[in-house]
Amino acid sequence: MVWGLIRTYNLLTLSAFVSYVLIRHEPRPHLRGLGYIKRKSRVKNIYKPKEAIVEDIIIESPTIKTFVLRLKEAFEFRTGQFVELTLPGIGEAPFTPSSDPNIKNKIDVTIMNVGRVTSLLHNCSKNISLGVRGPYGKGYPLDKFAGKDILIVGGGVGLAPLRSLLFSLFAEIDKYNKVVLRYGARTPEDIIYKEAIPRWAKIKKVDVVTTVDVGDAKWKGNVGLVTTILKDLPVDLKKAVSVVCGPPIMMKFVTLKLLDLGFKPQDIYLSMEKNMSCGLGKCGHCRIGRFYVCKDGPVFTYEQLKDIHDIWD
Repeated sequence: MVWGLIRTYNLLTLSAFVSYVLIRHEPRPHLRGLGYIKRKSRVKNIYKPKEAIVEDIIIESPTIKTFVLRLKEAFEFRTGQFVELTLPGIGEAPFTPSSDPNIKNKIDVTIMNVGRVTSLLHNCSKNISLGVRGPYGKGYPLDKFAGKDILIVGGGVGLAPLRSLLFSLFAEIDKYNKVVLRYGARTPEDIIYKEAIPRWAKIKKVDVVTTVDVGDAKWKGNVGLVTTILKDLPVDLKKAVSVVCGPPIMMKFVTLKLLDLGFKPQDIYLSMEKNMSCGLGKCGHCRIGRFYVCKDGPVFTYEQLKDIHDIWD
């Protein structure tokens, strides 16, 4: 076929022929030569990250750090969306920003040291350059939370995505009936945002209770799994929604507990950050049933996922 085209257009120069091949499916009155090829090459590279400078690194716990990043280009996200954070020449990994979405061109990313990329990130210092790709996915539907009691349940580093949600709720707290936060960590030392949590508890219409699996001599709060502080909740189930984020096993048992309490599957929102790689629904690594977490989520209702048998794997 190609040689037939060359014979048919034997008067075309090689460059004009290449140009013809590029635009042959588009309605054009005439060939435009190399100039068109040059313009065509300006198509945006969807995998190219934006440069960000690490302005600060905050140690949250022995295994968790918050990286404060300033983007060199315009950047904004909706609470619940995620980004791919790139360590140049090494790799990238998905994280949900933990900062206030109302602050533009600057994001916090709270990272637990659990793998190769996260370990290398934990060894980074301030002022280095990282890449940020995104944001991707669907965030929390704040419009559906208006006028309701909002129960937020977090476990471990799962409080990081929820911190962004909390900032969004606090900014317009009068839109919501109340915000109830229940958070659990393995030990008091593993609690993140230690200074912020007491401040959140003082905000009007906000109720906060924390727990640890194993206490110490200084710990005065509840000792037990996060499900142990889900009793006697100050919420009206007729006008309440719940948001859950944490390790899969914690999310499983919290969801079951919420169902026992009377929450409807459509009112339980889960942040399913599961093995996301490309961020665009292309690689298929994050598929759950018919859904791609990176594209259809990462925020889902339990109603969407309840009939899929392996959602907690």
